Amino acid sequence: MFGLNRKNRPIELGPYPLGRLQRDAAAANAEANLAPEDAPLSFSDAAAPLVKAALTHLDAYQTLQSPEPFAKLAPVPDDLGPRTRDIKGAGYFLDASQIAVCEIPDNAWLNGNAGAGRHAVVVLAEYSGAIDDGNRAKDWLAGNAHLMATLRAAEIAVDLAGQIAAMGFNARAHWTGATEIGLDKLAVLAGLALRDGERLINPYLDDRFALAVVTTDYALATDLPLHASARNGRDLHYFFGGSGAVSGAERWRRARRPSHLGPYPVETVKRTQKITTQIFEDEVPRVPSRANMYVRTALGDLSKKAAREAARWSQKHPVAQGLVRPMWALKPLQDGQASSQKAANSSAGEDNAKALKALAHAMGSSITGICAIPDYCWYSHDKHGKEIEPYHKYALVVLIDQGFETFLGASGNDWISGSQSMRAYLKGAEVTGVMAEMIRQMGYPARAHSSLDSHVLHVPLVLNAGLGEQSRIGESAINPFLGMRFKTAVLTTDMPLATDLPIDFGVQKFCSKCLKCARECPSQAIPYGGKVIFNGYETWKPDSERCTMYRSTNIKGSACGRCVKVCPLSKDVTWDGPLLHRLGSWLGIHALWAKPILAPIAIWLDDVLGGGNPVDTKKWWLDLEVMGERSFRYDPKNYTVAAKAANRPMIDPNKRVNKDQPIAHFPASTLPPPDAMTPHPTDRKLGLELAANAETVDEALARRAAGGQIPASYIPSYKTREPS
Repeated sequence: MFGLNRKNRPIELGPYPLGRLQRDAAAANAEANLAPEDAPLSFSDAAAPLVKAALTHLDAYQTLQSPEPFAKLAPVPDDLGPRTRDIKGAGYFLDASQIAVCEIPDNAWLNGNAGAGRHAVVVLAEYSGAIDDGNRAKDWLAGNAHLMATLRAAEIAVDLAGQIAAMGFNARAHWTGATEIGLDKLAVLAGLALRDGERLINPYLDDRFALAVVTTDYALATDLPLHASARNGRDLHYFFGGSGAVSGAERWRRARRPSHLGPYPVETVKRTQKITTQIFEDEVPRVPSRANMYVRTALGDLSKKAAREAARWSQKHPVAQGLVRPMWALKPLQDGQASSQKAANSSAGEDNAKALKALAHAMGSSITGICAIPDYCWYSHDKHGKEIEPYHKYALVVLIDQGFETFLGASGNDWISGSQSMRAYLKGAEVTGVMAEMIRQMGYPARAHSSLDSHVLHVPLVLNAGLGEQSRIGESAINPFLGMRFKTAVLTTDMPLATDLPIDFGVQKFCSKCLKCARECPSQAIPYGGKVIFNGYETWKPDSERCTMYRSTNIKGSACGRCVKVCPLSKDVTWDGPLLHRLGSWLGIHALWAKPILAPIAIWLDDVLGGGNPVDTKKWWLDLEVMGERSFRYDPKNYTVAAKAANRPMIDPNKRVNKDQPIAHFPASTLPPPDAMTPHPTDRKLGLELAANAETVDEALARRAAGGQIPASYIPSYKTREPS
């Protein structure tokens, strides 16, 4: 309906139509003569639980302000245009509201001594939307909007500084409360704000924003200051999204929704008492973290080549290098001791749930759900082999959008694919990390579970929390609004919470007719056949070994999310999305009875319209590969070189595939012991045999009805080992 030119709008132009604003080069002279200012970080009360949690996370970012550059310069273009597109595109990919570049005048430094670098990348993060009256999160955020926006701006600046350093250049991140340079001054010079007395005003946000800056010696194309006439950019062109930026109408739609429900109409989805796929809870084995295929890759279970690549396969691009450092910095903050004093008025589960959801959405969660945690959702042992006894009652699950604009430009298995996942994982870690610390400050135990360290399995929690249904890509779930374009983070706690019911929007019927992900999978790891029972779950079971091998050894890209890219349900269903996508989404949710008729048409039409093809206009990143020493941690001895080639596949509706390609299963009985830190190679021959003999759903139901025993393959290997 709105945003008619969105598909053709380059990402580096951002979600606001800054390019339509009048500029004034002469304004730089007046601004350059003003002295820089160092404004203090403002917040309501240093002892407030949310404030303490946010400041703790800001402190973690402060240790990362000046990343050490990699030893060799990357072969970046001499042309400043592609360089700037790469950096601005990365900033918007990381959810900056606005971003611009300026040269740094000598008098911009607060201490009077010019720092390294002549260019500044200015990041503007807008305040989150208003919280509804009566929602406790409104009290939590009162007086703290600038603090929370600063947290987001700081994270983006740290990410960008790390990206620039990974290309061999110097960079330093600055934000309010941790800056060596005048942020306001640079915002004016870069054309993101105008002075209004003692205030800074943005044409679209007034004064509701926070700033961060990356200073660098990496030369970039600069922007001009705004003309005084650009005071208010919210005209009809802005409202209708005429330039392809996010429309004012879409922003209005989001702002008027109840804050605990978030930006998508989750309340319209059918709720059920049971998950739409069978889960035999009494048969599902609890497995150790050591069983995770990515852990198995790192410990040498798949191949020596995969083990060599394990430390870098999702991090072998400069953007990912900027993300990995803050991810590790937040990991120690996931857990902690709860206060002995419970906060007042914190015992009502419904109120708590609404408040936590509203806060999660304000911090960047696209959709949030809550469930009681079944025992089978806990790992049996952590990554060190230590036994885990279920310790919390509730899970709050957040879905982080991987970024639709970059999703359009990507192929799913190119150089940005690993960064798409890591960007979402970092944001999820920040959202759940801050909230977990806040809850502990309120007197309740809580723990965040991130991609780096989780004690729970996320996919079954997504199903239980009403955030998705099981998909053909068996170890992933599909959401009715995001499709598969999301990553998860989880917060577990004993704080009283009201829970959500599972959902049904017909995915089982849709995926049973759609084979697109299986057809386009570069490793042919997704099954074409029907569902089976695997470890007590009804699922289309993929070949996890083959998938992980490809992801870890992809020579023309970083990791892989090709299935996510080509899924017909991974679309933009906001008011700015294509009308056909919005109509299809509405019918998919509200006309379940028509699924058998509509699904084949939608699947065919998606191919005809080229759904899943990369959109060149949206590609903003440089095709660079991080090479050198492999390390799970940031290592400045690494350096970048130009990638020899990049995957850029188009969909192929006429692709010839072997639908009888054998799929291997590695159920609980085949898994390594929880404490095995040496290689425990997969037995592919056995895996193929187990897959060939896997129970169908009907066979499992008949066995259970007859009182048959649990299949031996469901029994974890560590429970059947002989005593040492």
